[in-house]
Amino acid sequence: MIAACLCFVGLHWALPQTLTLGPTWLPAPLTLALLIPARITEHYRLGHITRVLGMILSVLVTIFMLSAVVLLVHQTLNAKIQGKAVFTSAALLWLSNVLVFAIWYWRLDAGGPHARYSVPGHRKGAFFFPQMAMDEETLKATDMENWEPGFIDYLFLAFNTSTALSPADTGALSRWAKSLMMAQSLISLAIIVLLAARAVNTL
Repeated sequence: MIAACLCFVGLHWALPQTLTLGPTWLPAPLTLALLIPARITEHYRLGHITRVLGMILSVLVTIFMLSAVVLLVHQTLNAKIQGKAVFTSAALLWLSNVLVFAIWYWRLDAGGPHARYSVPGHRKGAFFFPQMAMDEETLKATDMENWEPGFIDYLFLAFNTSTALSPADTGALSRWAKSLMMAQSLISLAIIVLLAARAVNTL
């Protein structure tokens, strides 16, 4: 998750100044200002403080990402941003969309990472992973008796949602999970349609 946040900062930094709220480097110090104390509180097992800091960080990167998408759509439709900048910015925001929603899925599913890691195995949650459908014999045979989803599992889920605009191997069970996946698909679709329209216009 930390790597995902840092990647998001790098992607945001690469955007044109006109697509960001404030300087392009602004998310970097804000992210570090939350990540560092979050790691410290995690080390001292102050889980409630870590969760609050993590939630603030998730909201922060979401605001930066959504504002950039809105500005990209607005400026492209009004011909304020053209050519290569449109394609580069759209690609950066598509990747940002994947990272941001992966962070949310990881943070919210089954009470969050602390709640998931406190119980061996993973049987209940907002998402239905393939491992949850395996019987005990299969879990033992594949050495997955105590399997639990890590961040890469949620990143894979977010990537598939942005790419296929629908669940792939993992389904959504709860209403909030379905709502988030719909929101992610809509953002991804808006970026893809924008790119397609720009490509047609160029041709």
